[in-house]
This record gives sequence, C-alpha cells and structure tokens, in this order.
Amino acid sequence: MDKAIDEFVKYLQIERQYALNTRRAYRADLQALLDFIAEKGVNRWEDLSKNHINLLVMNMRHSKINSKTIRRHLSAIRGFLKYLLERGVISSNFALDLKTPKTEQNLPKVLDYGQIELLLKRRSDGFLELRNITIIEVIYSCGLRVSELVGLDVADVDFSQGFLRVSGKGGKQRHTPLGKAAQAITRYYLQQANVQTGALFINKNRQRISVRTVQIMLKKRALEVGIKINVFPHMLRHAAATHFLQSSHDLRSVQDFLGHKSIKSTQIYTHLDFLELSKVYDKFHPRAKK
Repeated sequence: MDKAIDEFVKYLQIERQYALNTRRAYRADLQALLDFIAEKGVNRWEDLSKNHINLLVMNMRHSKINSKTIRRHLSAIRGFLKYLLERGVISSNFALDLKTPKTEQNLPKVLDYGQIELLLKRRSDGFLELRNITIIEVIYSCGLRVSELVGLDVADVDFSQGFLRVSGKGGKQRHTPLGKAAQAITRYYLQQANVQTGALFINKNRQRISVRTVQIMLKKRALEVGIKINVFPHMLRHAAATHFLQSSHDLRSVQDFLGHKSIKSTQIYTHLDFLELSKVYDKFHPRAKK
C-alpha cells in the first residue's frame, strides 16, 4: 500500500508536474489515510470503502481539525483513487460522492501603497540592502509567489521588452510585465552584484537565495520601518493584485498577471476591492452611516 502512494507521488511529479510542497502535502494526507485504515484492519487498497473515508472525516472533525484541512485531505484522496481506478486497482472512485465541508473565505491582508513605499526605502549601503529592495520591487511589480521569485534566473529577465519569464505552479510558464522602476533597480543590482548568469537573486555566498531567507528578510524589514503586522512575501503579491484591479477594473488581466488557472482564484480580489469601496463610501458619502 505504501508503494502505491510512492508511485502516485512520482506520477504527480513527472506527469502532472506538481510542486514539491504540493507533493509533500498529498503524501502526508495519504499516509494519514493509510494509518487510519490500518487500524481498521484494511491491508489492501481494494478493500477501502466509502465508509472508511467517512469515518476518517468524522474522526478529523472530532479532533477539531478545520474544514480547510479536511477539504485538502479529500482532494488528495480523490486524486489518489482516480489514479488507482485508472490502473484497475479499484472499481470506482467513491470519494467523488463525499460531501466537501464548506470553509469560510478568509480575505488576505493587503499592504497599502504607503507601506510598500516604506519597505522600498533604502536605509543603508551594501549588497544585501540593494538585493532586498530589488526583491521587494520585483515581487510587487510582477505579483510573484515567493517560490517563483527564488526560481528566477538572470536569463529570465528581458530588459529589451520589459518582461519577466516566470515558472509558476505545475511548471507552467508565463511572461509578466516588469515595470520601469523594477527594471532600473534590477539592472543596477546585477551590475553591483556582478551577477551575469545563473540565479538572479543570490545570498552572500553567491548561492541561490532560499524562500526562508526572503520570508525572514521581509518580516524583519517590516518591523524596522514600523509596520506593526506580520508581513510575509505573499502579502506583496496580494497588494500587487489588489492595486492592479483597483486601477484597471479588469479581472481577466489580473488573472493573467497572477498566473491563475481559474478565474475563481482571482475573484477574491473583487471582495477586497469592494471592501476598499465601502471604506471610501463610509468616509465621504453624505448618506453613509457616521
């Protein structure tokens, strides 16, 4: 049974090109399922039933596991059972009939433009300061995920056309505009750091920068400039999308900008836009409640 999970995760990597973190999550969720049914005496995937999965979900609910995590588990199980069905191991994907628990929509926290400017303000000289400002400018200018940022190579920057080639989820590539400010500081960073090939953003050992390094840098920088909330890289992506939508009112363009496969993923920013509209209404409209 363990071997089937290993083969499924390998299939996700090679044929579906799922990201490493996604594959790790799927493996953990399927291992949890395997541990649970082993306690019930199930030692073949052919003997797995809809009732076993219902019992797993009930057990997770009793353990106070949130709905979002349960949805992720069910998604992993559905995908795995589809894989087993296609290979003739099981006769049906009964997980498709399971009711998925509803989750509350948590709107992402968004930095305003004034806070972005604070983060971009240069406070010292040196390579690391220049690199950090360039990182923030590029994430915000291009609406990047932090994993996309650290994966960038020098060859991905097209200064002549003003575009950045980005490798997103599932290895899907997209080209996103690189604003003039981002172009200027990136060009200056490359000159000062003497980076000509390989990784675009490097550490002091001239190795590719890690996701963790970017997370720590941004959190520390936000505290130093007086932003009293926990700032993480994805907040810059949220800010870029929100500010873009507020200016353009073009959801499809924002979808392309972010590299979202489905428009549903982008629609959350319409809620943020309406929240901003509500704030302005409450402040200035003569008929608003005071």
